[in-house]
Amino acid sequence: MSKRIVVTGTDTGIGKTVFSAGLAGLLDGFYWKPVQSGLDEETDSEVVARLSGLPAERVLPEAYRLKSPLSPHRSAEIDGVMIEVADLSVPAVPGPLVIEGAGGLMVPLNRRTRFIDIFAQWPLPVILCARTALGTINHTLLSIEALRARSIPLIGLAFIGDEVTDTQRTIVEFSGVPQLGRLPHLDPLTGKTLREAMVAGFDLALIAGGE
Repeated sequence: MSKRIVVTGTDTGIGKTVFSAGLAGLLDGFYWKPVQSGLDEETDSEVVARLSGLPAERVLPEAYRLKSPLSPHRSAEIDGVMIEVADLSVPAVPGPLVIEGAGGLMVPLNRRTRFIDIFAQWPLPVILCARTALGTINHTLLSIEALRARSIPLIGLAFIGDEVTDTQRTIVEFSGVPQLGRLPHLDPLTGKTLREAMVAGFDLALIAGGE
């Protein structure tokens, strides 16, 4: 299977990197983070390498590695770099590829282009990661509307956090977007506990079959 999937989120810091690691491992595929902002702590690619169980060569190098943990456009400016859209072509790999965006859909890459603009250009099917906590209904429904306005295919929703049944059901009912599953907060978070949670919480056939 050579499926390519974009993982994005309703906000930053919601757990989409952990989900991406779990998904790439479950698909036995490749992972690519086009733009990394912030290098002082463990990068998202390093998190995926640690948790996914994939060989190191399947975690592809970023197109841009920016020092400051800020929005990519500002981090690039501080580094004296211009993020060029032409550098963000999807890599060709011999298997499934999980591509992780930075922050939410409207995060700027430069003063003209946002991540959602790149997603619309590709255009690859998207999984939208969303919190289950208070405020997620508004953020998630707005994100879905933004994707639909640009005709970006949406496979479904990956909820992250504690089970909040009514909130999850409300989002699904208002949007008509299927829930693919839920990833709980894991303690301890290891490659083993992540894989077990992904197997228990997500239907791989539903993810792999969505276009």
